[in-house]
Amino acid sequence: MDNIKTYLSELFANTGRQLALMEWTDVLDIVLLTLVLFFVYRFIRDRRAGKLASGVLVVLTVLVISEALELNAMRFLLQNVVQVGIIALMVLFQPELRSALETMGNQPLRGIKSLSESKDLARINEYINTVCETAVELSRSRTGAIMVFERDTKLGDIIRTGVPIDATLNSYLLRNIFYEGAPLHDGAVVVRDFRICAAGCYLPLSSNPEITKEVGTRHRAAIGMSEASDAIVLCVSEETGIISLAIGGELTRRYNFQSLNKKLKAELTPVDLLKKIRKKGNTAEEHSEEANG
Repeated sequence: MDNIKTYLSELFANTGRQLALMEWTDVLDIVLLTLVLFFVYRFIRDRRAGKLASGVLVVLTVLVISEALELNAMRFLLQNVVQVGIIALMVLFQPELRSALETMGNQPLRGIKSLSESKDLARINEYINTVCETAVELSRSRTGAIMVFERDTKLGDIIRTGVPIDATLNSYLLRNIFYEGAPLHDGAVVVRDFRICAAGCYLPLSSNPEITKEVGTRHRAAIGMSEASDAIVLCVSEETGIISLAIGGELTRRYNFQSLNKKLKAELTPVDLLKKIRKKGNTAEEHSEEANG
């Protein structure tokens, strides 16, 4: 216990001395370090590497505790693990690191800018209407299609299996992608923030034995994607033209324009925006009641 108190007191004392000696170059150093950590966070966030990051964080936490408690054997072991582990991570994730550095070089401020952009309800409704109209058109022509709408779980590893597009969501482009003669029609389209990120993507198939035999590989892929993430997956059957949605591993079928529109608006509209809409609606009803009263 005394070792911990001594360690903390020395830590706070050193921190106070460093703050007193800070200059503008030190502030610049902190800002640059913050930007580096931000891009590292984005790199991890856009891939399903959360467990790896958690493991590294646990090792570093134990290393700090061993330093504070003067656990020499544990400290020696973890220091060597960290030194070797950093090199191993750089070798294993060399393609991903190269991709992240290229992205930072091409569009360094795009991610920061996107944090300040708010989603407008009219724009969301317009895009959802586009998706519903496209789904109905594909259903009428019996054109098979599968669209993945990303939510909180980022699908960077799924996007990398397809062909990058990065285009505004529109009906003509979607119908051309899923046209039977098109080279990308068999894969999935991934939509992020109502932009088409990639087409021809490969999705994980569900291994759930309870899935009905009526559905084929396209629907199994939709269910598998919804099991592995919180994404919403829209699927149009090539044989029957039936429109289906996979959410949380559950497949619901036989949507029309109205029911699909209602469901997608409920699932894809941000929660904070829905709260504001409901609050405004309640306020309007109260004013109406007061006027009638």
